[in-house]
Amino acid sequence: MDIILLERIEKLGTIGDVVNVRDGYARNFLLPQKKALRANEANKKVFEANRDRLEKENAERRTDAEKAGEKISGTEIVLIRASSNSGQLYGSVNVRDIVSGLAAKGHQIDKKQVIMGSPIKTLGMFDVTVALHPEVHITVKANVARSDDEAELQSQGVDVIAAMNEEERSESEGFTEAQDPTLEPGEIPAELMGDGEAAEGEETTEG
Repeated sequence: MDIILLERIEKLGTIGDVVNVRDGYARNFLLPQKKALRANEANKKVFEANRDRLEKENAERRTDAEKAGEKISGTEIVLIRASSNSGQLYGSVNVRDIVSGLAAKGHQIDKKQVIMGSPIKTLGMFDVTVALHPEVHITVKANVARSDDEAELQSQGVDVIAAMNEEERSESEGFTEAQDPTLEPGEIPAELMGDGEAAEGEETTEG
């Protein structure tokens, strides 16, 4: 279907462009959301008659979005979640969580403005894109941690998951060494050998 764009659409074009899109995409999204018009002769005339007004309104919305973006861009929201020892969340962080986190910081964002390729499923720091306007995208940070203390560490650049893995490795090595640091690798402790079993190389004598 040929349509006339009423605003900039990522990977399609900008206001006033006539582009061809799939019928379903036009009928289910672009047309109902008033982001485009069918590109017939009547609509082309209507658009041209209103082009100046539409472009002016778009510029005003863009300016407002840029001002809002200056306040929101770079905002860090802390999301406390339970996870396994490997850092895998018991659940996930989704668009609603990002919207709620920003609202708690005083920033009102519509869930349709949050762009996430997929839910967050591990601990860590994540960049999340927010489209305040088709031409104004900003980035906020989602700090997903198990506690406020871990969140603070992650804010300082500490890789909590890597630190967890290193701690587990150190504890495992410490446990092995604590058993008997004098043993060679593969050597059997003397207390595990039978009472009547002679050590290797030792001769037995009869009384």
